[in-house]
Amino acid sequence: MTLTQQFEDRFGHPPAGVWAAPGRVNVIGEHTDYNEGFVLPFAIDRSTQVAASMRNDTTVRVSSTFSRKSELVISELDELTAGGVEGWAAYPVGVLWALRQAGHEIRGMDLLIDSQVPVGAGLSSSAAIECAVAVAANELHGLGLSGSELALIGQRAENEMVGAPTGVMDQSASLLGKHGHAVFLDCRSQHAELVPFPLQEEGLALLVIDTRVSHSHATGGYAARRRSCEVGADVMGVAALRDLSEGDLAEASGLLDEETFRRVRHIVTENARVQATVELLRSEGPRAIGPLLDASHVSMRDDFEISCAELDLAVDSSRGAGALGARMTGGGFGGSAIALTQVEDIDRVRAAVMEAFAGAGFTEPLVFAVSPADGAGRVP
Repeated sequence: MTLTQQFEDRFGHPPAGVWAAPGRVNVIGEHTDYNEGFVLPFAIDRSTQVAASMRNDTTVRVSSTFSRKSELVISELDELTAGGVEGWAAYPVGVLWALRQAGHEIRGMDLLIDSQVPVGAGLSSSAAIECAVAVAANELHGLGLSGSELALIGQRAENEMVGAPTGVMDQSASLLGKHGHAVFLDCRSQHAELVPFPLQEEGLALLVIDTRVSHSHATGGYAARRRSCEVGADVMGVAALRDLSEGDLAEASGLLDEETFRRVRHIVTENARVQATVELLRSEGPRAIGPLLDASHVSMRDDFEISCAELDLAVDSSRGAGALGARMTGGGFGGSAIALTQVEDIDRVRAAVMEAFAGAGFTEPLVFAVSPADGAGRVP
């Protein structure tokens, strides 16, 4: 049964259309986004779809193919406050709430959501939901908002309705992505540039290794790392860690406690790695970036301390089997690693990772290739 047919089955009328938004993989630039730095994600060829229609009142009815068929979350936009919706429905409803908070006249909607983006894998399934709903609402309400403006709406929904203190990278990748390209985003100015990332043409693939170790951005270590970055910036007298260069690290080591210094060092060096990766992609192509991916993982493992045994094993085993470079990706504490691999080596790398996980007694990971895809839009 198509999503359109399922929508009609659940809501009793056909949708106005179906919109889709992809998940994302971050090539490099982890935890730099909320420090007003640089990131280099790309939209992947796995997406979330939403069938949607307008209502004549301010009621939002939202259901999904991954919840119980009878589950229908109903919210009144006129009565919503930040944090007023719990569970997965906070993402789609939060977008409509955030649009209203930004001053737009938003009516109620009926929404049915379906997703092929793995949840908890660090591929930003949450932003894919937000962006699919955002482009649907933008078109149906005739708002005329740009992709960059919708990214900020999605971020506000996640920050204030969901309660996850994330940056704007995920939504930007999902909305601005283009086939065969990565999105080089300056998270301070929101300026985005498309950078060629021609994996197929170069005989390469980017393998995602989903460790199946779940994580949650709304709790725990993510928020603690963000606080450390804020402390570091305050002590160093800058608006954000984006304003520090590697030349400032010697001074920082004398002013900060050891742990906070390591957190700061990761952000400063990671920003430099993002810029170096962009330069290499433009001058030499994707085969040249492997060492930067490796260095990024070491920094996240040792300085930012957001890796875990499963992620480290995924990186080490894929590198040992011939991957050109590998690192964990996403917020950390679980989720996925990525491995830049020659197409002819995919089977060997996958087998090596599977064997290593089995030998360690870990849950079998999911290993699959992704490629840069187009961003969010209406499904023809």
